[in-house]
Amino acid sequence: MARLDKIYLGTNTKMYKTISDTVAFLSELKELTADIDRTKMELFVIPSFTALEAAKRTVSDNSIKIGAQNMSWAEEGQFTGEISPIMLKEIGINIIEIGHSERRHVLGETDEEEKGKVLNAVKHDFTPLLCIGETLKQKDYGISDEILSMQLKIGLSEITKEQAKMLWVAYEPVWAIGVNGIPADEGYADEKHAVIKKTLISLFGEEIGSDIPVLYGGSVNNENAECLIKKPNIDGLFIGRSAWNADNFNKIIHAVIPLFFEKK
Repeated sequence: MARLDKIYLGTNTKMYKTISDTVAFLSELKELTADIDRTKMELFVIPSFTALEAAKRTVSDNSIKIGAQNMSWAEEGQFTGEISPIMLKEIGINIIEIGHSERRHVLGETDEEEKGKVLNAVKHDFTPLLCIGETLKQKDYGISDEILSMQLKIGLSEITKEQAKMLWVAYEPVWAIGVNGIPADEGYADEKHAVIKKTLISLFGEEIGSDIPVLYGGSVNNENAECLIKKPNIDGLFIGRSAWNADNFNKIIHAVIPLFFEKK
């Protein structure tokens, strides 16, 4: 049974769409989803840094929230190439994606670094979207639950109960992401979401921990989205390339919303 009163649906366009591509995508998505009551759905898009300002001009917060793919642990300083929360606040960004698999496993970010970014995000009133997930080797060793719990406990170790109300979590098994990803079946995904929710409750208590949205991401597509969203512990979907075409994203959105509310 779903506890949350709205579904969370979004995408991260990674390093693909230009500014003009992003504006066109958002404009079309806004029109296609205009019929959906936003009190029932949190719709968000996380484009590249260069497209953020144009994205914010294209859509309003009550239509599609805009996020950044990363943010520094520092407020400002001599960190060439980093993006500060002050810069993102000036644009009007809502969400900060933290700890995506590529940040961790390609660019070498640690749980401690993600912790610093989460703290900086809540300090500046952003919604931190903390991404966690196990590698295929960790899955094969049978330590997936421990890895997910560790990533949460370290990444959220200095977050207060009040700050926890701002959090979102995305479960993205590393082996399920990307062109060669192996989609997790809905049973496995739901089982890991249950582990995540149990850990969040242990950190912040039943009332707050149960209300933190936990989204599934990892080769979500038209074929598996409906099966995934029917599962009791999955609060939304964080979709990759299947959402990069506005018409296809819209088809997934309209397919899963009624199924989500059937759980309530």
